[in-house]
Amino acid sequence: MLDSKLEPMATAAKPLAGKSAIVTGSTSGIGLEIATQFAAAGANVMLNGFGDANEIEKTRAGLAKTHGVKVAYSGADLSKTEPVYKMVEDAIAAFGSVDILVNNAGIQHVEHIENFPLAKYDAIIAINMSSNFHAIRAALPGMKKKGWGRIINVASAHGLVASPYKSAYVTAKHGVLGLTKTVALEAAEFGVTCNAICPGYVRTPLVEGQIDDTAKARGITREQVIKDVLLKAQPTKRFVESEEVAGLAVFLCSPHAASITGSAIPIEGGWVSQ
Repeated sequence: MLDSKLEPMATAAKPLAGKSAIVTGSTSGIGLEIATQFAAAGANVMLNGFGDANEIEKTRAGLAKTHGVKVAYSGADLSKTEPVYKMVEDAIAAFGSVDILVNNAGIQHVEHIENFPLAKYDAIIAINMSSNFHAIRAALPGMKKKGWGRIINVASAHGLVASPYKSAYVTAKHGVLGLTKTVALEAAEFGVTCNAICPGYVRTPLVEGQIDDTAKARGITREQVIKDVLLKAQPTKRFVESEEVAGLAVFLCSPHAASITGSAIPIEGGWVSQ
C-alpha cells in the first residue's frame, strides 16, 4: 500500500481529497474507470474484483503512484455475504473511513427463462443486488456518524426497462432501484445521498460476453447483435463510454449534487425515452 500522505482538504484540482471510496467490480470496465477518476480527484480507493493477481497489483500500484493516494485491494467474493462485510471492514482499517461506496459489480447470463440455470439466477441476484444491500448496511453507519456520505449503485437501463432473455439481470437491477430509493429516504437527514446510475450498453468485458450469449440465444451473428439488438435500443447508435459513467459518479460526489438523492439517472443515449 502506498505511503503517500493524503491531501488534508479538497481543492478544485482534487475535489475528493480527504475522502475514501470502495468501488466494487473495479478491476476492469466501468468500475476501473470510476476508481481511476476517483483517484485522480484525490480519493483513496479500495479496488475489488477478480482477475490476474499480477495485473491487479500493477493496476493498484499504478493508481497509487500516479495520483498520490492510498489504493487497496479486496478480493471479496460478492456472491457470499460475509466477504462483503469484511471488505468494508478492511477499507475502514486501511483508510479510517468509507465515505463513498460504489456498488458496481455485476454478472450477466442470457437465456430463455424456462432454460435459465438456477445457479446462474442465484449468482446474479447475489452479486448484482444482494451485495449492494450488504455493503450499504455495513458502510452506512459510519457515513451517518460523520454526517457525510455518497452511495452510488450502478444499476442499468435494465433497471428501468426490460429485455427478453435477461430475467435474472432485469429482476436484480429493478431491485437495486428500489433499494436506492429506500436508502435515500432513510439517510436523507444525515448528509448521505444514495443514487443509481443507469447506463445503457457500454463496451465492457461483461457486454462482450453478452454479445456471444445473445447471438446464441437468438440464433444470429455477433454483428447482428451489436447492430440490431444492442445499439438498436440506443438512439445515439453508439456505445456509452466508461469515462462518461465515471464522470457522472464523480459529479454525484460533488457539492453540486448534494440535493440529488433517490434518483435513477439514465446515461443510455436516449434508450428509455422511447
